[in-house]
Amino acid sequence: MGFYADQVLPRILDVVCGLKTARPLRRRVCVGLTGDVVEIGFGTGHNIPFYPQAVTGVAAVEPSDVGWRLAAGRVRAARVPVRRAGLDGQSLPFEDDTFDTALSTWTLCTIPDGDAALRELRRVLKPGGTLHFLEHGLAPAEDENVRRWQRRLEPVQKRVFGGCHLTRPVVDMLTGAGFRIEELDVFYEEGAPKLLAADSLGVALSP
Repeated sequence: MGFYADQVLPRILDVVCGLKTARPLRRRVCVGLTGDVVEIGFGTGHNIPFYPQAVTGVAAVEPSDVGWRLAAGRVRAARVPVRRAGLDGQSLPFEDDTFDTALSTWTLCTIPDGDAALRELRRVLKPGGTLHFLEHGLAPAEDENVRRWQRRLEPVQKRVFGGCHLTRPVVDMLTGAGFRIEELDVFYEEGAPKLLAADSLGVALSP
């Protein structure tokens, strides 16, 4: 990784992902998490304050050393054990059927092979376990103008934000990996450009 991606980008993302406008969404997506949780794309720990009482521990998967250091204060303040347990969402270092629930927030856009990451989550979730997701991606089909702009600007977005895609079809990716969508809300984040903020928030079951 270059200096920008390794040292600068994690600090930018810490600020952007910590905006107050994201907190209600983080609170919503964390509702229902329980037991042992695997969180991919842990980042700098902005979800920690919203873990429910039913969570007993969190295995954080985060590739950035800088990001993990920036998370140190939040990790120390967490009411449950949070450990850095992996670096790559595409290859999780856990046994099959390990976790009760999983969490992914604004992560699938950046993982090089998002489909592989979802297959890995299915593998490590217990049967009947759920993935709680909050992801941005391809705008709804009725907004073709937004989709066109997403396609045009995606190459720039990927260069500036560490490989972040604007056009990934989140729900199709989840169902393609074998998840069953149990809850889903598709919307644009208030106050943000539509091409950057076409969100899908919900819960997917691993049968």
